[in-house]
Amino acid sequence: MATNAHTGPMLKVENIHVYYGNIAAVKGISIEVNAGEIVTMIGSNGAGKSTTMRAISGLIAPRRGVIEFEGRKISGMPGHEVTALGISQSPEGRRIFGRMTVDENLDLGAFLRNDKDGIAEDREYVYGLFPRLKERIHQKAGTLSGGEQQMLAVARALMGRPRLLMLDEPSMGLAPMLVELIFNTIRQIREQGMTILLVEQNALAALDIADRAYVLESGVVKQQGSAKDLAASDDVRKAYLGG
Repeated sequence: MATNAHTGPMLKVENIHVYYGNIAAVKGISIEVNAGEIVTMIGSNGAGKSTTMRAISGLIAPRRGVIEFEGRKISGMPGHEVTALGISQSPEGRRIFGRMTVDENLDLGAFLRNDKDGIAEDREYVYGLFPRLKERIHQKAGTLSGGEQQMLAVARALMGRPRLLMLDEPSMGLAPMLVELIFNTIRQIREQGMTILLVEQNALAALDIADRAYVLESGVVKQQGSAKDLAASDDVRKAYLGG
């Protein structure tokens, strides 16, 4: 993969505050993601995980604080510009285009690109990652199973050839066997050099594949550290791992 001259974290979120109307959803969150890492944000519903991701994606502007990507300030930048810089998100709830085919959804993932050969290469790459999608290439995305729709959402995000891939709740609503498949695929994507920020309700699965983790609670970072240490922490186990 191309090396970047920027030193320091690839993504730096510093003390951001995000509001929905008068309600503070995020109250001063700071996180960092280094190139080549899987970093996960875990926490219960309403902890501020997805809102933090939306702020990074440019879907919502933080009222205070700064977000930098590869040394460049991106907070307040519109979503399409953030995507053009190399950040792709597979959103919570998948948000695929149900009336379009699998292949057409992948085309949309590459809409900011014009390198035909590269797009063709990446299409083969994602069909290699998710052979089930290749079998359903001309099928309307709305008729796919939940697991297949999740695969499509990840594949579509990869078609942008991002340097940072953000995955919001990839295991939501999936059967355990499919959860395992999705997480194995995330591991595989990282082994090929991708940097990943993962928001996940399934704390155990997330900590199992991540390098580092942030535990969010009511819009603040409650704990942070190596995923291994947090998985072993009594507090985290009691609150999120059911043990």
